[in-house]
Amino acid sequence: MHVVAAIAGLTLIVIILSDAFETVVLPRRVTRQIRFTRLFYRYSWLAWRKLVGGLRRRRRRETLLSVFGPLSLLLLFQSWAMALILGFALLQWACGTRLHGDPTTGFGTALYYSGTTFTTLGLGDVQPFSRWARLLTVWEAGTGFGFLALVIGYLPVIYQAFSRRESTISLLDARAGSPPSAGELLRRAAEAHALHELDTLLPRFEQWAAEVLESHISYPVLTLFRSQHANESWVAALTTILDCCALLMVGRGAGSRSAQLTFAMARHAVVDLAQVLNTPPQFSRPDRMPEPDWRRLQMMWPGQGRELAAGASAPSPQQAKNGLAGDPAPSPQLSELRRLYEPYVHALADYLLLELPPWVPREGVPDNWQTSAWERAAQRLPPPEVPLPDDHV
Repeated sequence: MHVVAAIAGLTLIVIILSDAFETVVLPRRVTRQIRFTRLFYRYSWLAWRKLVGGLRRRRRRETLLSVFGPLSLLLLFQSWAMALILGFALLQWACGTRLHGDPTTGFGTALYYSGTTFTTLGLGDVQPFSRWARLLTVWEAGTGFGFLALVIGYLPVIYQAFSRRESTISLLDARAGSPPSAGELLRRAAEAHALHELDTLLPRFEQWAAEVLESHISYPVLTLFRSQHANESWVAALTTILDCCALLMVGRGAGSRSAQLTFAMARHAVVDLAQVLNTPPQFSRPDRMPEPDWRRLQMMWPGQGRELAAGASAPSPQQAKNGLAGDPAPSPQLSELRRLYEPYVHALADYLLLELPPWVPREGVPDNWQTSAWERAAQRLPPPEVPLPDDHV
């Protein structure tokens, strides 16, 4: 039993330390499927989304879903610490080390002593007596110090990456609406005669997509951190950028070169992150751009509407009968570009319980910057009573 306990304790310590190194320190994706962190997030997230996903109230559901990312991070640290304490306790008990205060050195005493040593609490009620006990104590205390430093250094990196991601997502609010949409982004730029500004805007989103790819591959827990507003998300932002680039590439509009480069980077990000989260592409999902939305998109961007349909087949007899002969279908090139990324963003959105943005904005929905909590609350309250003048009392 002592030999088995020693092997089990040493194995547990090595597994946890290597897992913590790969999760926090190693700056590249680990492809090994059997990992403690991978299994922890896979099953805990599936259980959480099943528990919360059935709630009818959207606000409460989003609040609970937003809690999971930070909470799971703390639970992961705690799981690592408890596993290391257990591993060192098994080594202490297996080596038969004697401790002052308990000559029999039962496993309960070894576990208690391991916990106080790992946390560097050092109560002194149980002390090492043998040479092996002292050696294990020094090793465990050093591991506890290193683990604490690892946690302290890890949290700021996570939240800095989250802050950089969200600051760029916020830029889409005034440019593309809430939730963002490619049609609204291009419409507002065209109305302001600022399509040329996309040459400057798209490279910024290209850089943002590259940062999202690098940070979310190094720290996959960031994919579970949700945005401040329920109608915004990193998946929606990437999808909007891809939609916009696809329209520009087909419509031969401003920023075509920038659109190509940004499309390549954003598509790289969604494909690689789908692999990290083990979400296979969904090729059989319903069309994100139904016929009414396509016609609205052409009207919103009239200067390029015909270009977007270039090369498309003639309308069907049923379309001609319904008076749609003047609204041809999207071009095959646009459909092919959409097939390059839409199956992946559908998979990511379903896995993370996020909504994909529409191609055209919803009517009557204000931007986030145009509303506030006080205004929304006032709209739900009855109008205040107006006091009568003194001569009417």
